Parts: sequence; C-alpha cells; structure tokens
Amino acid sequence: MNDVTTQVTTPDENAEASGTAASGTGASGRARRVIVMALPVVLVVAAAAGAAAYAKNSVDAADRSARTRLWEEPAHKPGKDPAGDVARGRASTELSKLLLPVPAGYRLGPDNGELGNDGEQSGKKATAAMKQNAHGLAGKERRAYEKRIDKLRIEGIATRSYTEDANTLAISTEIMRMKDKRAVRNLYTFKTGLFESIGIFRTEPKIKGHTRNARCYVLRKGSEDSIESMNCLAYDGELSVSLSASGTRPFDRKAVAELLKDQLDHIASPGEYV
Repeated sequence: MNDVTTQVTTPDENAEASGTAASGTGASGRARRVIVMALPVVLVVAAAAGAAAYAKNSVDAADRSARTRLWEEPAHKPGKDPAGDVARGRASTELSKLLLPVPAGYRLGPDNGELGNDGEQSGKKATAAMKQNAHGLAGKERRAYEKRIDKLRIEGIATRSYTEDANTLAISTEIMRMKDKRAVRNLYTFKTGLFESIGIFRTEPKIKGHTRNARCYVLRKGSEDSIESMNCLAYDGELSVSLSASGTRPFDRKAVAELLKDQLDHIASPGEYV
C-alpha cells in the first residue's frame, strides 16, 4: 500500500485548491481543474485497497504446512545482526528506523511493488515513480503535474507491510521525507480535503494524541463486500505518513488507528517503540 502515491498543488495554490474542494463549489473552472488533477489520487487509493485485498487472499491461500530445511544447523551460532531483528523490519538507514517495527501478533506482509514488504527508495526514484501516475493526463496537465511533484523535493520513501497472524488484516505503511515542511503540511491538507470532498468517505476514528496531524477514512456504509479498507494520512515535520489497511469484516478500526498512533509515536521517540 500503499500505500499511496501522491498528487499535490504548489504551496500557494494548495490552500485555495483544498478549500474549493471542501466547499463543494464544483461549478467554477478552478474546481474542475482540481478534480482533474486529483483524479490520479482517487484511482491510486482504489487500487491500493484492491491490492491489499488481493494480498490478504493470497496469504490465506498460501500453503504453510510444509517446512523446508535449507542446511544443517551450524556448529556455532552467528553473532547478533547489526541491523536488528529483521523479522520485525530492517533498521539499517535513518528512514527505515522511523518505520514502526512489526508489532506483536503480526508478521512481515505482502510486497509493495519493487519496494517489497520492507524497502526504501531514493528521492530521485520516488519522484520518477510518482510522475508515472500522470500517464492519463493531457500534455499541459501532465507537465503541470510533474512540475508540482518536482516542487515537493522528495528525499526518500520507506515502506513496510505486515499481516496479522490470523490472516484477517493487512497493513501497509509509507513514510516520505521532503525538504520543505510547508510542502508536507500542504500535501496533508490537500489529500484530506480530497478525501472529504469526494463524499464517499467518512472520518473515523480519531487518532489519540494526533488529532491535528492525522486522519483516517473509511467508506461510508452501504458496501456489501466482505473486505473492508481504511486509509490514514498524517505528517510530522518533514515526514509525510500514510497507512492503508484491508481486512475481513468485522473490521477493527480502532486497532488500525492504534497502529497509526504507535507509528507516529515511534517517529517522535524511536527507541521507545523498538
């Protein structure tokens, strides 16, 4: 999940764009442009939810009954891995250290594209990947989209996924670091404004201790699908944080919200959540 690929206006345009979306004044030309530029995000959110559901089904179908013996036990045990407990996620870089270690009751989950289930990407590669989402836009809109992505000045992205041991819940978390804290805040404002303007999501539940910098969204009631999804957005300084979850009904939204809280608290005090 991913996660979650991003679309954003420039800092000066952002407040105006998000305000227009939130107010529902779709008649103006500016509002129409915002909707056109925001469309890639909507598609990515839908794709992320579908991918999480597919990953969950794949985990359920996996045959874990057979055990494979790759080699004989060594005569002496190896020393402690300097990267830490890899089963809980690597912590070999500054950005990977900020990701919440795999919680108790979970294991590393399905892959998130080329990043795998516990990977990292440079700012240059992440920027290029995000620009790929503009392939459906016309020339002028595509150039404007790419220009706005460049203005984010992305320094890197790290992602980690984990699956509940009971195979009923899959989580994907992504942390993106930017050079401009204002851009991070504007990105959060734009994305939350987009979710709230579409009209098919509701905000639920609140993130204890982070009500100003984190929100979670679920589809409004009415869906009969056995799989339910939840998308969360947050920020902390130069970091943009996104968390997506997919699981079978009944969906424990409070448990997902608690994981986001733990992730944000881990960013603030990494040593306390390792």
